[in-house]
Amino acid sequence: MVDQFLRQPKERLLAPLAQRLRHIHPTSITLAAFGVGLAAAVCAWQQLYWASFGCWLLNRLLDGLDGTVARLSNQQSDLGGYIDILLDVLIYALLPIGLVAGQPTLANGLAALGLIASFYVNAISWAYLAAILEKRQQGAKAQTAMTSIAMPSGLIEGTETVLLFSLFIVLPSHLSLLFHGMTALVGITIGQRVLWASRYLREEPRHDH
Repeated sequence: MVDQFLRQPKERLLAPLAQRLRHIHPTSITLAAFGVGLAAAVCAWQQLYWASFGCWLLNRLLDGLDGTVARLSNQQSDLGGYIDILLDVLIYALLPIGLVAGQPTLANGLAALGLIASFYVNAISWAYLAAILEKRQQGAKAQTAMTSIAMPSGLIEGTETVLLFSLFIVLPSHLSLLFHGMTALVGITIGQRVLWASRYLREEPRHDH
């Protein structure tokens, strides 16, 4: 919901650190982010919640940093963007699984299943629309976006996911409630994109010459 307003401030904030790391390949930073995210899931499983929280925040920092380094060092690539999104989605699944493994109740397990199922549907909802925008030449390049792909905005985006996952980790005794809450919010986001699609995909794409 607020990602589009935070991208420029985030870029300026990360730029000094990215300048120091510009000799490192961005994909190496992406892989480091994945490793730290995996550590967050393992720590959650072992009920080391503050360690998990620290790893989660570092994962998010590195995830933002790889793109900034890529732009500053002119190393942006479609492969890098693909790997970044793929590993992000994997962490979004593994961290709730780790939390449930640390708090293995039926209520938590069922709530986690619902949450991950909502992620699956949401991923289809934005990925297919992003592909259509690219097909119509209205995607990231046309919008001069700072991301690899462009997608219609929604209630739950990157910033909201960071905040909600942070709550999952620091409030593990309320996992079921928090999972259900995020599932509902993701459901609203899916509905927003369906409405967007029903409105804009009826229009014929314009080809400017």
